[in-house]
Amino acid sequence: MRCLVVYESIYGNTRDVALAIADGAATTVPTDAVEVSDAPTTIPEDVELLIVGGPTHGFSMTRAGTRSDAMTKHADGFEGSFVSTGHGIREWLGEVTVSKGTRFATFDTKIARPHLPGSAAAKAAKLLKRKRLVPIAEPENFWVEGTQGPLSQGDLERAKQWGAGVAAALG
Repeated sequence: MRCLVVYESIYGNTRDVALAIADGAATTVPTDAVEVSDAPTTIPEDVELLIVGGPTHGFSMTRAGTRSDAMTKHADGFEGSFVSTGHGIREWLGEVTVSKGTRFATFDTKIARPHLPGSAAAKAAKLLKRKRLVPIAEPENFWVEGTQGPLSQGDLERAKQWGAGVAAALG
């Protein structure tokens, strides 16, 4: 029994949340976290919990155009290196093969103010349900204070707790 956390991140905020979720899940079950470009397109049979997350762009999961915009239009003053520069979770979910009945949870990062509608996590959950996976938790939002972040205060600890709770629900 194992947990796999697959994430997409542009500026690093969603990566940080994913790693905190993986730390929390690892308190219950062996857990790996992998950036979407390195994620397998066939999920191994021993993965009983798949956690998928990415940033919310344009009220949903990123697209090639929104990723490009994030890396050009909104990069002023960004001093790091971009994390996910290839395809995102939208494309990966279209390709991935997972055993029916595998349990899953989804998360995203969203700008804290204003609270805009739409959610990458909710859209990812719909796609995973279509593949006949079983949700173990409601989609979860984590907040960033601006396009580039930082994460809202307390959200990394909340992510770790959420990951621990999701993994514990495996029973």
